[in-house]
Amino acid sequence: MKKKYLATAMLAAFGVLASGAYAQSNVTVYGRVDTGVEYLTNASASKNNLVRLSSGTMNTSRIGFRGTEDLGGGLKAIFQLESGFKADTGEQDDTEFFKRQANVGLEGSWGRLVAGRSYTTTYDFILPFDPMGYSASYSWITSAGATGGRKDGMVTNLANILKYQGKFGDFKLGATYSFGEVAGSTSDNAKLDLGAGYNKGPLRLATTVQRQNGTTTGLGDKTTIIHAAGGYQITSDLGVDVGYRNFKKTFANNAADLRSDFYWAGISYKTTPALTLIGLFSYQDIKNVAANTDADPYMLSFRAKYALSKRTDLYLSAAYAKAKNQKLVGLSRDDVAFGNNQKGVVAGIQHRF
Repeated sequence: MKKKYLATAMLAAFGVLASGAYAQSNVTVYGRVDTGVEYLTNASASKNNLVRLSSGTMNTSRIGFRGTEDLGGGLKAIFQLESGFKADTGEQDDTEFFKRQANVGLEGSWGRLVAGRSYTTTYDFILPFDPMGYSASYSWITSAGATGGRKDGMVTNLANILKYQGKFGDFKLGATYSFGEVAGSTSDNAKLDLGAGYNKGPLRLATTVQRQNGTTTGLGDKTTIIHAAGGYQITSDLGVDVGYRNFKKTFANNAADLRSDFYWAGISYKTTPALTLIGLFSYQDIKNVAANTDADPYMLSFRAKYALSKRTDLYLSAAYAKAKNQKLVGLSRDDVAFGNNQKGVVAGIQHRF
């Protein structure tokens, strides 16, 4: 009996300590689980069709932890840890467990500064102009689908960074710097990302510039990626988004530059409080290659999303992609492509917590 009372007292003590720690740290567990049944054409080298259960077909599945601690005087300590997983198999989605987010920092009236691993300034500033919401399938706004040739996408996530973002009235500013960590050089492998945004009434605007210096296997190579995007809320239920990306990569060995322009335009219409219809057109113009060798892919995407509650959605998405000159193209930015066109339809469910 004494052991039983002692164990009960210890558990109660631990409970008090834990509740006190959580009150100070204000830790939140969050995430989403997203999966759907998908049909794809040209899904193999023999051009066979495919039916599969896919994870993250509207948004990638993930689990994360974030928290704040009030330090007084309007200053807060903040942290965030986030990991991706595949809802169809339960496997880890990334090579490192917290590859999405692993950072700690400070936040105040002057803005937010974090150190570690996080999404880039370009991702943060341009994502709101993707009506498909950074979908792993059927959106090319982060990276086009010319998997047989060129993707020329934005850098979405970086390690070894210092990242700042602040809001000043209708304007916001952001910057990300990733240390190259190459002995004897502060520029090799370093990356810089700058962004500015404006939001007032129905109008939203943003522009970003990313600069990447060569990796350890390509020192001297340089990549510059420029984005400009705008959105306008025509009515409370109807909004439009447009965007542009200029991509250029130069090589230290004097090989031909990689260049492309990418354009998108989308519309989102809430037909009822529960039902939202989304349409998106994307086009990539490959530059600096012979006219008969460029892919110049385009994609048409559509989604109908029905909210069962604030946390749970049903959705039906469809898309068609095509490339020129028999180049390979796919609907997903991640899957390998096997044909110069692809069609897809997916019906799924997403729950957020």
